[in-house]
Amino acid sequence: MAGQMQAHELQEAVMEEESFGPMPIKRLEASGISASDIKKLEEGGYYTIEAIAFTPKKELITIKGISEAKADKILAEAAKLVPMGFTTATEFHQKRSDIIQLTTGSKELDKLLGGGVETGSITEIFGEFRTGKTQIAHTLAVTCQLPIDHNGGEGKCLYIDTEGTFRPERLLAVAERYGLSGQDVLDNVAYARAYNSDHQTQLLIQASAMMAESRYALLIVDSATALYRTDYSGRGELAARQMHLARFLRLLLRLSDEFGIAVVLTNQVVAQVDGAAMFSADPKKPIGGNIMAHASTTRLYLRKGRAETRICKIYDSPCLPESEAMFAINADGIGDAKE
Repeated sequence: MAGQMQAHELQEAVMEEESFGPMPIKRLEASGISASDIKKLEEGGYYTIEAIAFTPKKELITIKGISEAKADKILAEAAKLVPMGFTTATEFHQKRSDIIQLTTGSKELDKLLGGGVETGSITEIFGEFRTGKTQIAHTLAVTCQLPIDHNGGEGKCLYIDTEGTFRPERLLAVAERYGLSGQDVLDNVAYARAYNSDHQTQLLIQASAMMAESRYALLIVDSATALYRTDYSGRGELAARQMHLARFLRLLLRLSDEFGIAVVLTNQVVAQVDGAAMFSADPKKPIGGNIMAHASTTRLYLRKGRAETRICKIYDSPCLPESEAMFAINADGIGDAKE
């Protein structure tokens, strides 16, 4: 009898464990979807039921072996399992209060962000060279592994590097500051170098497979737009570039919705050389245009201060006021500026 009770409790614990986070696509087998169709969906880059539910039908039909009728059935079954209707603002407010925030390493910067970098949304950091974009990314790659009660995310980190600026030594320096084992910190960071814009998108599909296997708290793309600047040139290719970028950002948004991870993008700036530049104090703006602007939830603008200090300004956010904070780039990552 006691054994049965224990087995029942264990089963309940497993069910509870699975109710958090995304549902593996294998669960669709119980809804009458064949194993071969599930395999096709996995090959197409869909590893969770949420991924299917968030995808338009026309994209599912492009997967080899998935007909329109099959796509309809798969979407209908996925919609039964994923809540996608209306809820009250009270419920949503409750959900938002449970959102984990990752510390940036600087108390002032965390205060500016209302606690840290928010999981489940896209944060874009832009600024000139030498303003600390990559340094913030390196610090976050370590702090996302801290326990939740230490303002961490208790998860691994995925780092997509397009500029060749990833340095594991920086991670070791930050790990030492937080008293973490350097070897464990490096083992928990999955790194990939992207060589062109198509490869960059392809890496996200691999990332979704990895996230379905183990818990990740953060995905960093440093920088999201560098390869687009060189793969597409001139006004003639502008529309194609923006479409490709929009698809990439849509995939990122899907990953943040699906797995509840924090997505941090760094972005470059362009100098405005038209007549309007004469009237603005700071004639630099982020590249990627409106498509980039609408995809990011929070946009942070970094600029240089004196010596090792940098200033971060909230450029756009749905809930944070437009204000500034000063931080410093130290040998052990991002910290507070010394008075």
